[in-house]
Amino acid sequence: MKEPIVKLCGNHSLSDVAKTTSSDASHLGFIFVRKTKRYVRPEYVRRWVKKIRPKQKLVGVFIDPTLEEVEEVLHFVSLDVIQLHGNETVSQLLRIKEAFGLPVWKVIHHKNEGIQQMEVFRGVADGYVIDSKVQGASGGTGIRFDWEAVPMYRDAAYQQGVPCLIAGGIKPQNIAELLKYKPEGIDLSSGIEENDGKDISKIQAIMKEVERNVASIS
Repeated sequence: MKEPIVKLCGNHSLSDVAKTTSSDASHLGFIFVRKTKRYVRPEYVRRWVKKIRPKQKLVGVFIDPTLEEVEEVLHFVSLDVIQLHGNETVSQLLRIKEAFGLPVWKVIHHKNEGIQQMEVFRGVADGYVIDSKVQGASGGTGIRFDWEAVPMYRDAAYQQGVPCLIAGGIKPQNIAELLKYKPEGIDLSSGIEENDGKDISKIQAIMKEVERNVASIS
C-alpha cells in the first residue's frame, strides 16, 4: 500500500506553518473563506511561504468562490490544488479549472446520497474530501462521521481514478481506528490543534501512526 495523502489544514499563522511544514505531511491547507475561524489573508500566506519554503503541496480552500476571489488568492499564493467546500455545481468546477488550470478537489458531506454526489462530479473533480455533515457548518467542526463508510467512498474515487481524503474529527486518539479502513488520504485541522494553534506533539503523533500503519501492511 502506498503512503496515504496527509493534508494538514487550517494553517493561520507563521507558527502553524513552521510546525506543519516540519512534518512529513504531503499537503498544507489554507482557508480563504472570510468570516471563518481559520481564515487567512493571502498576502500573509505569501509571506509565510516565502520565509519557510514548504516542501508540501499547497491547497487553498474556498466556499462558492467567484473567479475573482480565486484569482486574488493566486496573485499572492502559488496553489497546487483548489478545494471547494460549498454548493458548487459541475459547471462552476469546470469554469474554475478552465480559468486557472489547477486540480480541483470537491468536498462531499457524508450522507445517504454521498456516492451519487461523487458520480455527479465524475470526470470533473480531480479528488474528493469526505467530511461530516453538520447543520450550519461547512467544515472544521471536529465531528466525525461513520467511518465504516470510508471503503465505499475510497473505492468510488478509485473507480474515477482520483484520490479521496477523509476529514472530520480525526485526532491522535482515533487515527488508528480510521486507518483500519485504509483511506487513501486524511485531512486534519482541529485534531492537530491546542489553544487555536497547531500542536507539534499532536502532528507528530498523527504522522507516527500513519507511518506505523503503512509499515505494518506493506
